Amino acid sequence: MKCSLRSCWEASVLFWLGLLIHCGEARVLTEVQAGPLYRVVDTPLSISCNTSGFSSESIPKEFQFRIKKPANPDFEINIISTDDEKFSYAVYAQRVRAKTITLTHVSPNSILFEIQSLQKNDEGEYDCAVVNKESTYDGVYSVSTIVKVIDNSLSVSSPGPTSLSYNEGDDLTLICQASSNTVQHTHLALTWYLHKDNEDNARPIISLDRDLTVSPGQGFDERYKAGLIRLDKMGETTYTLKMAELELSDQGRVYCQAQEWIQDPDRSWYCIIQKDSEKTTLNVKAREVAPDTLSLVVRISAQETALQEGQELSLSCSVDTQNLEERFFSVAWLRGNVELARIGPTGILSVGPQYSVREKEGELRAARVGNRDYRLILQPVRTEDQGEYLCRAWPQDRDQNGAFTQGAAQDSSSQLISISATESGLTIEMQDTVSVNEGDRLNLICKVDGVKGQLSVTWQRKSESTAQFASVSLSQDGVMEKEGDFVNRKVRAMRPAADSFTLELDEVTPLDSGEYECAVSEWKSNSKTNSKSQTATVTVVPAESLVKLSLISRNNNVTVGDNVELMCRVRGPRMPITLTWSRQRDQPTLDNILTLYSDGAISWSGDQHRYQLKVQNKVNEVIHSLLINGASHREAGRYQCRVSVFLQNVNKKVPPSHPLAVMVHNRVSKLALTSPKTLTADINTDIEIKCSVTSERSVSSRYAVTWLFQQQAEEKVIVSSDRDALITFGPWMEQQHRQRISLRRTKGPRFELTIQQTQISDKGSYICKVVEWLPDPHGDWYQLSPVARTTLLTVTEPANDLRLDAKEQQQLVAREGDKVELKCNIISGASNPSFFYKVSWLYTGQSSLVINVTLLELDHTGLLRYPDNQALRDLQGRLHLTRPSQSSFLLGIQRAHESDSGTYQCLVDQYQLDREGHWQQKLSDSAGPIMLTVNVAEKNLSVVRNEQEWNVSRAFTIPCQITKQSSSESEFQVCDG
Repeated sequence: MKCSLRSCWEASVLFWLGLLIHCGEARVLTEVQAGPLYRVVDTPLSISCNTSGFSSESIPKEFQFRIKKPANPDFEINIISTDDEKFSYAVYAQRVRAKTITLTHVSPNSILFEIQSLQKNDEGEYDCAVVNKESTYDGVYSVSTIVKVIDNSLSVSSPGPTSLSYNEGDDLTLICQASSNTVQHTHLALTWYLHKDNEDNARPIISLDRDLTVSPGQGFDERYKAGLIRLDKMGETTYTLKMAELELSDQGRVYCQAQEWIQDPDRSWYCIIQKDSEKTTLNVKAREVAPDTLSLVVRISAQETALQEGQELSLSCSVDTQNLEERFFSVAWLRGNVELARIGPTGILSVGPQYSVREKEGELRAARVGNRDYRLILQPVRTEDQGEYLCRAWPQDRDQNGAFTQGAAQDSSSQLISISATESGLTIEMQDTVSVNEGDRLNLICKVDGVKGQLSVTWQRKSESTAQFASVSLSQDGVMEKEGDFVNRKVRAMRPAADSFTLELDEVTPLDSGEYECAVSEWKSNSKTNSKSQTATVTVVPAESLVKLSLISRNNNVTVGDNVELMCRVRGPRMPITLTWSRQRDQPTLDNILTLYSDGAISWSGDQHRYQLKVQNKVNEVIHSLLINGASHREAGRYQCRVSVFLQNVNKKVPPSHPLAVMVHNRVSKLALTSPKTLTADINTDIEIKCSVTSERSVSSRYAVTWLFQQQAEEKVIVSSDRDALITFGPWMEQQHRQRISLRRTKGPRFELTIQQTQISDKGSYICKVVEWLPDPHGDWYQLSPVARTTLLTVTEPANDLRLDAKEQQQLVAREGDKVELKCNIISGASNPSFFYKVSWLYTGQSSLVINVTLLELDHTGLLRYPDNQALRDLQGRLHLTRPSQSSFLLGIQRAHESDSGTYQCLVDQYQLDREGHWQQKLSDSAGPIMLTVNVAEKNLSVVRNEQEWNVSRAFTIPCQITKQSSSESEFQVCDG
């Protein structure tokens, strides 16, 4: 049925206002901020309300606000109106006149309702109504929202002294405690402020917003980026401000401000309350330069040394040394030998495993509160916390990379803390030791007595390692919370009776063994008043602990082709097992050979052709043998047997056997060779060097041979032939030499090395090195140790009559300090430019350590060399060699010493370049020896030569001539000494 406009007017006005009948789609729409809105007593309240759809949007609309209170939801109370000053009921009239309640137009169609300070009885359903001054009603003119007024539960405090003094460059640590007991889901934000004396407004230092995002304040951003300013949240309620390297501008009043935010139904966030902590006056003094010293003094102090359960224990540590602002320290608190907490050189707190739960629950706090001061707070304390405490400090040196090196520790004196039980009468009792089998359920019972308040319990598995931390707690409200390793475990903390708490942990493993602590706390008015704890030692017996493995062998050190037997002895009760044989070779990982399952099935992972299995059942053990038939180097390695036990459908690994090495050696070589010891060949003739195998050989033997050339203690590969007779020349063999060299293998076997057109440079030792190769059972070839024989080859050339003068022994006497000259003459061939000469002077002194030693050497390329000899360094330093003529060399001794006495001999080697430009040694000859005597007293120098004598005052020359010379081309240089 349609409703006409006439029929609408005919209806009563009250009925029309109470029950609006729409004729088509509504035109006017009034909206108010969606509720419920949770606001805190004594804080402001603001509600926005707007309307639309009126014929004139520019004319300001009049609004009215009313409230229905929970005590009388059917009765509306007028609060305020935009067009009627007398609209308010008496209960709100005074606050409206005082303008603590206002209604303000934001625009012609929207207003803002505000209460400056909410009262508890302001809670209720608020109605926003727009006054309709048009002739018709068409739409929504009145809407409501609910406001809940809650108590202020935000608590903010900054424990510590109200005034602190630091030096410039010191580090500051301040603690702020902020918490809220609001039932609704809220987020906390916290900001640290600095209020300087000469500024009106405080500056934010660093903030942690409701989404846990940290941001520095203006002017502190660079220091924040450098890591000098930090805000850390420790636990649920503790926020620390850390400012490293304080500046003079940091002086002022520092405090923290906490804000509690709630999300309204429209998804927007609203700050319902904010509070400031107490202000701490921070004084920063200019840095004082002090002399450096390595002394370190550590002190400990306590606010109270005699406490009762539930009270606060405050321990302060101070370190004192010179240049403190340039030094880094780690500081720890210890009770006995147990470390409670430690603050590192960068201010990071680490808590000992036995105190990790108490730190997470806010019972333990520690921070650096000054450049030299550190503070630890433990609350509430327990009777087991009493004892002797000390502080320990370590100096820390930081290198250029920022890494720290810890120095020697320095301890403070001990501080005795006594803690007496309170009158609460709370006692707990638990069984000292509990044993449980692996896979079963661990059940611990903690009995309580003397209970006066609400109780909570925390079960903790105590460990020396924080990585194995595990705990489960049951709050006084019955809420269970798991942490650490217990998060993903089937664990329950229950209170089956008023006087007992239980911990149930299913499917325990040996890792669950250890010390378990039951800590019961007593609560009053949401505050922890007392705590008691008791521990029990739990041992989980491994299911596989009764199974023992050992690996033995009677023949694990064999030669190629031998058989090996490895025996894995499995001792213990009979149960289904899976046994795996593994081997480790060069790689660090194990390679599985095979797996024998409990049903008898075998799974091969490697080459099965060389392996066999054998099983022997005995009374107390089962022996699983692995047989290796015909071992080769492939089967060498470290063997191990591993066993898995199946119990309750769980695979439990038994500790593996110790590794057992199987060593496979090559057979000992019995190879014997023959070759001539010496051979002589004329130059430009062909020579054949034979090397024969004379020992018995195996049918499958193969041989590889390498011919080496040794000259002046240096070995070079000439040519080699591998076991497949593939010939390869040595890398130093040039193409023209390869054309002269050939290798032939004949019956025997015999290996023949042929050198065509022998040259002088071919003289030297030729080594025949033979290696015997044998196939192993797999067909892989392996080599035995090599055997070698050496043949000395001498290459001769028609003599060219190279002769030196002065073949007979000569005697020379000189005075100390004289200049002595020894001459070596080439009689023939010196004028032929095709010959080059190497001249060496040998010396035999009076000492038995200096016999036929080379003093100096001028080689055929003109290089003068003094061999290093400690005993001759003085004499060598006074020598000089000259070449007065093409056929003579003169050795001079400056300032002769008595120790220069001895025998001197001249050696000359003749060299010539061959067609390929290589040096070929032709002839050698020597002159002398010359017996030199140097006297201390002044005497006439006499020389005897061919039974004649001459007197010489200062210098003497012995002619030495080469009597014959080749026509070959040579070149020769001598540098004057």
